[in-house]
Amino acid sequence: MKLLWTLMVVVILLLQVRLWVGEGSFAQVWALEQSIAEQRNENAELATRNERLYAEVRNLRNEQGAVEERARMNLGLIREGETFFLVVEN
Repeated sequence: MKLLWTLMVVVILLLQVRLWVGEGSFAQVWALEQSIAEQRNENAELATRNERLYAEVRNLRNEQGAVEERARMNLGLIREGETFFLVVEN
């Protein structure tokens, strides 16, 4: 009977060690969940950035003045908060 109890205690201890340490343990699962959360945040930021870039490209393709406005802004000829108007004379 003592042998059976000893065997059961050893098995329970080994299962506890496997539960808390090693592959598939709580620590590993927690670390993977943290990595997934970080990756989701990064993906959300990148999706927002991509949407802004897509809107900017759409704007540059559709409006003639947008290209010149962008060039002037990059050169510092338009300050923050100013509005650029392109007047086309025929």
